[in-house]
Amino acid sequence: MAEQSTHAKAAEDGAGYWAANVRIIVISLIIWALVSFGFGILLRPMLSGFAVGGTDLGFWFAQQGSILVFLALIFFYAWRMNKLDREYGVEED
Repeated sequence: MAEQSTHAKAAEDGAGYWAANVRIIVISLIIWALVSFGFGILLRPMLSGFAVGGTDLGFWFAQQGSILVFLALIFFYAWRMNKLDREYGVEED
């Protein structure tokens, strides 16, 4: 009986872990799409009135901003997954 409850708890923990993992991935992908495609292409005319580094903000996002946000998302994902791994007891040594 105790073995069955242990398996059920492990399956529940695994499902919670993967649900949290997928949620982090989806949020990161939405931010990435918004910054790279949204700010760099779709919203560029609206952002042209703001100057950054001698050029308009839309062009800056298309050329540099989306890359910087992507790098920030990589570090955020690694940090958040390490924290999530510790919460669920699956961290690497």
